[in-house]
Parts: sequence; C-alpha cells; structure tokens
Amino acid sequence: MPRGEPPKPGSSVASTSAEEPCTQPHSQDDSENSGARPGKAPLCFGWVMGVMIRCMLHMWSVILYLRLPWITAQAGIGLTWLIILLSASVTTITGMSISAISTNSKVKAGSKFFLISRSLGPELGSSIGIIFAFANSVAVAMHTVGFAETLLDLLRDPPCVLPLQDHKVVGMVIVTILLGVALASVEWESKAQIIFFFLILLSFINYLLGTLLPTNPSRQATGFFGYQGSILLENMVPQWRGPEGSFFGMFSIFFSSATGLLTGTNISEDLKDPATAIPKGTLLAIMWTTLSYLGISATIGSCMIRDASGNMTDMGVWNGSCLGPECQYGWDFSSCRERGSCLYGLSNHYQAMSMVSAFSPLTSAGVFCAALSSALSCFVSAPKVFQWLCQDKLYPVIGFFGKGYGKKHEPLRGYLFTFLIAVGFILTGDLNTIAAIISNFYLCSYALVNFGCFHASLSQSPGWRPSFCWYSPWLSLLGSLLCLLIMFLLNWWAALIAVLLILLLLFYAFHKKPGDKPCFLSYLTNVNRGSSVQVGTYRMALSYLVSLTNVQDHVKNFRPQCLVLTGPPSQRPALVDFVGALTKKTSLMICGNVVLVSEPQAIQESENHVNWLNVRKIRSFYTVISAPRLRSGAQSLMQVAGLGQLKPNLLVLGYKQNWQEVQISAVEDYVGILHDALDYNYGVCILRMPGGLISLHRQPQTLFQSRQGWRTVDVYWLSDDGGLTMLIPYLLTHTQKWARCPVRVFVSSPREQIHSLLRRFSLGFQHVTVLPELTGKPQETRSGPTPYPIRLFPSFLRQYSQDAALIVMSLPLIPRSACPGALYMTWLEMLSRGLTSPIAFIHGKQQDLLTTYCQ
Repeated sequence: MPRGEPPKPGSSVASTSAEEPCTQPHSQDDSENSGARPGKAPLCFGWVMGVMIRCMLHMWSVILYLRLPWITAQAGIGLTWLIILLSASVTTITGMSISAISTNSKVKAGSKFFLISRSLGPELGSSIGIIFAFANSVAVAMHTVGFAETLLDLLRDPPCVLPLQDHKVVGMVIVTILLGVALASVEWESKAQIIFFFLILLSFINYLLGTLLPTNPSRQATGFFGYQGSILLENMVPQWRGPEGSFFGMFSIFFSSATGLLTGTNISEDLKDPATAIPKGTLLAIMWTTLSYLGISATIGSCMIRDASGNMTDMGVWNGSCLGPECQYGWDFSSCRERGSCLYGLSNHYQAMSMVSAFSPLTSAGVFCAALSSALSCFVSAPKVFQWLCQDKLYPVIGFFGKGYGKKHEPLRGYLFTFLIAVGFILTGDLNTIAAIISNFYLCSYALVNFGCFHASLSQSPGWRPSFCWYSPWLSLLGSLLCLLIMFLLNWWAALIAVLLILLLLFYAFHKKPGDKPCFLSYLTNVNRGSSVQVGTYRMALSYLVSLTNVQDHVKNFRPQCLVLTGPPSQRPALVDFVGALTKKTSLMICGNVVLVSEPQAIQESENHVNWLNVRKIRSFYTVISAPRLRSGAQSLMQVAGLGQLKPNLLVLGYKQNWQEVQISAVEDYVGILHDALDYNYGVCILRMPGGLISLHRQPQTLFQSRQGWRTVDVYWLSDDGGLTMLIPYLLTHTQKWARCPVRVFVSSPREQIHSLLRRFSLGFQHVTVLPELTGKPQETRSGPTPYPIRLFPSFLRQYSQDAALIVMSLPLIPRSACPGALYMTWLEMLSRGLTSPIAFIHGKQQDLLTTYCQ
C-alpha cells in the first residue's frame, strides 16, 4: 500500500478495525449457515442487557436465597461481610483483567477459552477451557439442587403427598427439562432473562418490605423479631456449628455465587461493542451484586435470631434461666437450643428469607428464577466452550464433542455430556458440597486469567495495547496469588488435584502436540494465537543469547554445532536424520540450502521445507541463500550462519556420488568447500550411504531413525584431529536408538596406550584393534595428516566392518596445492566403494575437544 493512502475496504488494516456483525459463523465456509434469518438482522446487545443483567442473574444464584442467611448465622455479620468483600476483591481484580484482555482484541465466541488461549496460549487456554466447562456443568447441578430444595420445602408446608419427595429425583427431572429446552431452542432465552431479572428484583423488594412489617407471635416463633439492636449485636460475632463451621468453609460455599462475571463473554459475538460492554457491564454487575449481598446479610442478621423452635408454647415462659437473645421479647427457646432440635432461625432453616418476606411465594418465585436462569446459562455455556475447545483440535480424544448440528452448529453432543455430569453431581444431593467443588475450580481458572493479564503486560509485546486503562499488571498478579492461596486454604487436596490436572493437560499439549498427527505444521498454523508465552519465549531467548556473547568457549562444554548442506532437506533424509540424532535437544543444527541464481523460485519453498522438518521431528533451523555457484553459497553460509555464540563449528555434507559424471569444475568446487571449512575454523564430516543420499520419497524411513540392536559402530581413528572422530560416535551411541551398539576402535598405535587414553577420556569404548599395517604417522600441522596406505583399506573394511551399523573414519586432507580435486575424490572412492554400511569421514579443526583435566 502506498504511503499516505487510507486502507482499502478489503485490506487487512481495514478488516481489523471495521465493525463486524454481532453474529459470526463458526468458520469461513459457514457464512451461508451463520444462523441469521434471511432479511432479519442478527441480535446485537448492549452492555446492560448483554452483560450486566446476565452477570447479575448468574451471581444472584440459589446461594443468595438459601445459604447467605445461614452463612450469616455461622460467621456472624462481620465475618460474612469479610467473606463477601474478599470474594468481591477476587472477582473485581479478575474482572479488570478480563476487561484489559477483551479490550486488547476482538473477543469472539468461546468466552474464557478464547480469552486465555489468545493471552497465554492455546495449550493453557485449552486446559482452562476444560476446567471451565466442567465447572459450569457442575454449576448446573448446584442450581438444580437449590431449585429442588425450595420446591420440596413448599410441598412440605402445608404437607403435600407427592411421589417426588426426594430432591435428587426432583433435580433429575428438572435437569432433564433443561436438556430438552437446550436441545429444542433458546431463541426466547433473552426475553426470559428479562422476566427472571424483574422477578428477582421484586423478590428483593418483597423481602425488604417484610423486614419492615410489624411482627406477630407466629413470626416471632420462627425467630423473626424485626430490626433490633440486640439481635444485631448478637449476630455480629461468629458461632460456628457442624463440620463446615469455619471461615473458609463458609467462603467455599459462598464464592460459588460470585462466579458469574464471565457470563457476558459467553455471548460476546452477539454484543454491539464487546470491548466496551464487557468491562462496563461486568464491573457494574460485581458492584451491584456485592451491595445486595452486604445488604441482605446485614438486614437478615438484624431482625432474626439464630435458633427458634416454631412452637407457640415457648412464648411467655420465664424461669430466670433464659439466656438467649429472645428472652427480652418474652420467648425462651433454650430447650430446643440445648437439645439441638430447633427447626427455625438463621442457623436451622434455609428458607429464612421466605419467612421474613411480606409475601413468601414471591420470594420462592425469586429462588426459582435465580436457579433456572443460572442453570440454563451454565447449561448453554458449558457445551459452547467445550465445542470451541474441541474445534481447535488440541486434544483429539475429545474431538467427538466438537461437532455442531443445524444452521447454528448447536453442540448437541456437548449438551448430553453436560447433562451426564450434572446428573452425577445431583446424585450427591448436597448443595454445600457441590458449591465447594465449584468454588475451587473457578478460583483456579480465575488465577490463570489474572496471570494471563500479568504475563501479557510483563512481556511488553507491541501487540498488547488494551484500551481499558484501569487495570494494573501487579494487581492482576496479586489476584492470581490470592486465588491460589484461597484455593489451598479452602481444601488443599482439591486444590492440588486441580493444579495437577492442569499441569497434566499442559504436559500433554506441549510435548505430545495433539490434534495434528497428519501435519505438525498445521498445529502451529491453526492454533497459533500470538500469545504472551511466545513473546516471553522470544525475550528470554534473546536475553540468554546476548548473555552468552561474553562466555568464552571451553573444551569441557564443546558440542558439535552443525551446518548441514542438505539442499532441500527432503531430498537427503539420511543426512538430516544422522545430524538430527547427534544434535537432538542438545545442540545446534542448521540445514543450509544453496539455491543457484538461475532458480529463484526455489527460495519461495522455505515454508514447505520447515514443514517437512517439523513432521520428521527434526529440531533444526532452515536457511536458504542464493549464489551463482555452490562453493560461493557455501562460503557465505559458513560466514553468516548462526548468531553470537550460537554458531556452527562443524560442516556436514553428503558424499558427491556423481563426481565422475560432472564437470571437473564442480568437483573442484566440492573439494574446495572442504578446505574452505578449515579456513573458516570448521570441522568437516562427509556422510556416504550405500545407495546414495538422494531420496524421491516424501518421508522415507532411514537407518538413523530405527533401532540398531547390537550392530557395531566401527571407528578408524587414524589421526589426531583433537578428538572429533571419537566424540561423534560417543554422542551417537548415547541416543536411545543407538544405545545398544558397541563401539570398536581401530588404531595403528599400541593397544595399551590407546586403552589408557580411552579410560582417561571416560568414553566407555572397550574394543580396541591394532592395525599394524598402518605405519603412517599423523602430522601435527595445520594442513592435517599425510595419506596413509589407502590401497590396504578396502580389504580392512570388508574384513572387519562388513556388518557394522556405521563406519567412522578419520578424513585424510592434504594441502590443496598438492592434490587435484579429482585425485582426492579418487582416494575417497577407493576407501568407501562397495561398502554395505554407511561411512562418515570426519576431520577435526586440530583443536582439543576431549580433556581429562579439571581446567
């Protein structure tokens, strides 16, 4: 694009900034089936209806109605407020982190999975996506059990004989109805949410009016005496009861009601402006729900005592021993309090809000609305998140649930999976246990959301530019640590299980590279999100590389760093596999390709060559250079390859099999490359395979990819090159596939001297054979040793090494002026012709690579 011109409508710049439709198809080929009806615009929600109301409905769960009064009785008003404010602190910090992430890029479907996978990376995003989908599935059970509790309480007062007297059975019936609703249609869901919202508000007004109404004996019998200062003071302090009676026991139950802050992101593709709606709606929802929690806890704790019998006979009884707060109002519940048989009061009756309300059926309706809205929200969001997670193909085992049905790609299989999880937890039948489990999983996911925001800020990536300016990376880190701390304080073994589960999923994603067995590069292409992990990895690598600049080379730390003249790597797979076995996970490997200037189109195929290396699981860089001749290109590669201390010191190339068929200039270029390598302070290794190196197959199996059993590696150590000829076999036989191969050393020196030297070097080579016919003594000069009796070697190799897995031999190099290239290739041909085993000619750079001293 010319400078100064505005971006065109079809350009990438314009497409990133243009407003996209609210409803997006799942893929490019789904544009015709995106779910929008012809002639009807897609639904687009603002921050109020799209985010705030949905979040508030999820946070106003059954815990608010059925457990907040009980928590107030257990922890007292003071500690209950601390629990509420601590929960609000966690959710507020997490909400600010989500706001920063969502305003940094367009948020699409997939909610939490999308946020984390685009922030910390797809591997971590997928693991949290699984945890989040599971937590939402369990939340369906929690809200359903709360619905069943309230329904059965209504049926018991007055008594009603029905076949459904077990809340487990009622819960299974309700969750089955929710499954039917989810499978049928949820187009009416938005209108239903508005109805639920206003009914819940009416139930709150109804409750507040009830606290202001004059009390009467029947209400006093259940523990309600109106606003009284003495009751407020009595309920201000904690009174722990039962196995769950502790601060963090109460926190684990309550926190599940504060976990709806991501509800708005579940429909982010249906929002007019997600970058504005998500921060504004989420944070305001947290504020309003927190105020409602605080208000209900304070009001219920100011007008109702902890224990009441419900019996009118306890009124007016005064024997001088009454010590309860009800005594001054003419009641004595000491008898049931001492026996532990009180049925009413904050500590004993979960329907305390209904009893206080002006019209209890309206409060019960609020419970039903809260339970149904939250359960339906979780029932819809869990399969959606799981579906998007499956479509990224990180875990092929769960790919079965990624299939969508119909025009809107509904995750029917995900709905059934969510149904089964919910039924399993409904059968436990305990709302408190379910709530505690949910709290742990949500805390775990919130910890990673906060850490994702912190890490994205810490990476200082140019792409991290959130428009939400009220977040702090250090506050996000504090939120992450706070979530982890609370997790282990709530239940250390459950927290440990959650952390281990995430680590297991991460290990599988990072090391097994699932979801892409056909093509490794497709994994990188389809799931690459430009995450902060990639930025952090780059900065760390850059820092370490710069720090190595001032580190001097030492013989104890030497390792062969190989520049391999492969040409297109797929054409010489044996050469690639040979060097890959030497350098895998421990050293540098660069595949170099010299492209003649007459073939510029070959440079454009670099991505295909990298793809081939990835599929073959070769840890190597690939570089290509254009040059008029092979030798000039190789010279350029040897001079510029690498960076800082991370640069090659060993040139590896294949044996020129057709040297007798090409022009003499090509042979001179080939031999000249060997001398150039020594001039540039490189070692040299030439690999010759019995059938040649060139392969026409895409992914052939080579000798160096298979286990070699007990076949030998024969080393003909004929000259002192610093130890490279001995180091290469040592490294090769310390790989998994060559570990059983014994190394035999053939030398011309006395056996005792070589045995002693090998023991001092700790190479572990036990088999030493002396070849007395070889009397040539190596020269300690720059030009290398003089040729030994070449005419004897073919017979030696056939006699000793006919069945060897690999032959390694010192490469004879003489001054270039003393021997033409064709004559030198003739010597190499005589040495290696007719062998059935591969042979590697090695020549070091006359630098000590093995030492026995602590230098």
